Amino acid sequence: MTVRKIIKIDEDKCNGCGLCVPNCVEGAIKIIDGKAKLVKDSYCDGLGACLGHCPQDALHIIEREADGFDEEAALAFAAASGYKTPDAKPVNAGKPAHVHGGGCPGSRMMVLNERKQETSAANKVNSDDVEIRIKPQLRQWPVQLSLVPVKAPYFEGADLLVTADCVPFAYPDYHLGLLKGKAVLVGCPKLDDIAAYTDKLADIISNNDIKTITVAHMEVPCCSGIVRAVDMALALSGKDIPVKRVMVTINGTAENEG
Repeated sequence: MTVRKIIKIDEDKCNGCGLCVPNCVEGAIKIIDGKAKLVKDSYCDGLGACLGHCPQDALHIIEREADGFDEEAALAFAAASGYKTPDAKPVNAGKPAHVHGGGCPGSRMMVLNERKQETSAANKVNSDDVEIRIKPQLRQWPVQLSLVPVKAPYFEGADLLVTADCVPFAYPDYHLGLLKGKAVLVGCPKLDDIAAYTDKLADIISNNDIKTITVAHMEVPCCSGIVRAVDMALALSGKDIPVKRVMVTINGTAENEG
């Protein structure tokens, strides 16, 4: 062993989003039990290519005593695990790829069988029924959190819906079940700057008379970042506003989390 540079993962900050995984060519990082873990000291080159891809600032390069970097073993491990480099080329290009569970659970490929999806009674339509069209419930534009102004007339006295951007695609009753009667803000907690979103939300809450907040997120772990952004923004604003949390499953059902 020798003292060298190596990755350190702060598990208290890590939310298991998995963005660091494909950015480690050697496959040294894996999501285990919902947290990023260093698989083996000798697989980490200590260069920190993964650092800029953690939205939670949970990755840092430190110096400590560790086994030396074994590039050959690391790349062999990455190839066997089917890891991909950031340019989307498999490490084991030309060889059969293996499906692995080391990345973000929310990015795992799935084919949803329409016949097996749960359907609520309210969404059932018989083949002999007349065509049904739902009136759009959107009351403002824009809706993207980065684009909306901090101060707007549609925020005054509003019930605010903060929604992860995959929710409207997964939840068939989105317009009537969530959006109706609300001002809405949309963002992606995985791919966007969640710190900037938190600050923007805090400014919106501080500068407007918001009555209630509903935050809707997908069931995948990385999507819960939108919930934390709302909680932190509310704390920064110093206001006491009721918050309702709704989790939407990939199969299209909604569960109230309080």
